[in-house]
Parts: sequence; C-alpha cells; structure tokens
Amino acid sequence: MSTIPRRKFIQLSAVAAAGCLVQGGREARADDLPHLTSDDPMAQAMKYTDDASSVDAASRNNPAADQSCATCALVVGTEGDWRPCQIFPGKSVSASGWCSVWAPKA
Repeated sequence: MSTIPRRKFIQLSAVAAAGCLVQGGREARADDLPHLTSDDPMAQAMKYTDDASSVDAASRNNPAADQSCATCALVVGTEGDWRPCQIFPGKSVSASGWCSVWAPKA
C-alpha cells in the first residue's frame, strides 16, 4: 500500500495537471528547422537547388521565368530566406531555391 494519503495524492495530481496545461508553448519557426541541402537524398530525387537561376528553363516541367520556392504553392509562409516546404517535412528550403515539384500559387 502507498504511504501517501489519498487527499495528498489528489492535490499533487491536480498541481501536476495544471502545470502541464499552463506550460508556455513555443511556436515552431522555419529558423528552427534544419536547412535542406542538395546532397540530401530526397533533394536529389526532386532536383532541388538553392539557386533557381542555375536551373535550365528548358528542363523544367512547367517552364516559367519566376519559378522559385518563394512562388511555390507547396512552401509554407511568406517571410524569411528559409521556409518550410510540404515536400520536405522537417526541413526548410531556400526562398530562392527550386525543385521539380514546383507548382504555382493560386
């Protein structure tokens, strides 16, 4: 049998539960994510590069002059040099980058 009285156990449990609820959360930011590099296997499969101007326009699926991660529908956010991308979860991509999955924002 436990040596902690039931009333004390309930009080401690209430304090612990309140501590979990009150704990200040921190919003995740793209700056916190590791940057995607061109030597990453997924990046290589998607032909990712940090510099969209280095990609030959003829090799793109949808040739357009303004293709970059900053203008892609799959990139989350509108500010910063590095932004999260739905194609590369857990990593951020360069706003001036490009990959073969680029899709225009609606």
